[in-house]
Amino acid sequence: MPRTLLRRTAAATAAGSLALLLAACGGSDKPAKDDAKKTDAPASASASAAPKADAKALPAAELEKLIVEQADLKGHKVQKGKAGENLTADAVSSDKPACEPLAEALTGVAPGASGAIAQRKAIEVPKGNDPMAALGAPVTSLALGSYDADGAEKALASLKAAGESCTGGFTIITGGVKSKITKVAADSATAGDEALAWSVTRDMEGEPFLTKLAVFRKGNNLATFATLSITGEVKEQPQTLIDTQAKKLG
Repeated sequence: MPRTLLRRTAAATAAGSLALLLAACGGSDKPAKDDAKKTDAPASASASAAPKADAKALPAAELEKLIVEQADLKGHKVQKGKAGENLTADAVSSDKPACEPLAEALTGVAPGASGAIAQRKAIEVPKGNDPMAALGAPVTSLALGSYDADGAEKALASLKAAGESCTGGFTIITGGVKSKITKVAADSATAGDEALAWSVTRDMEGEPFLTKLAVFRKGNNLATFATLSITGEVKEQPQTLIDTQAKKLG
């Protein structure tokens, strides 16, 4: 394996991405952000369908029925995290409070005050039998959160605000381990009632490591998708996975 790939593997492990990278090689819920800012403008060009004021968060059992599974998605290996494998929101923070919603989404945690959460990992299965291609296959950490009332709108608004104020970078802290984000750039994705997306660059021992991040709201549910590869390069958002999840939410 090339030295650069080995270094990126070690760096990604230190950044809290070990579970994702091990999955690619083959084989969570924070208290409410009371100061989350809500914007009047829709987060995407699609029409914004606001959830009802009395909407209730779906229980975890219902989210488990709605999140993408292996039978829903061709060309991917979908896995449910083992006990203790998924990060929980109380283990995720940032050196800049305004950037914390992005930190949560990047680590596979539903941002804001979600009532329940379901999590999956989806590994894109490369064609052929090239072991290096399999090693570098994109892996997406998917979190599906459900919120009371307008909680999903507020969570999406907080992500939009973070994407605008944290372009110059911030630090993710997971269990005391720090991961330096150097750049957050707007990207595009379409799904649900509202959608946002970014290209996020990490500093891995002096080398750029790219993650694609997308989020969409459907009613009072919010789906986030953080996609990375052990190679440090991800070319596009996981639109097939996004579309599949949107379809399951109706």
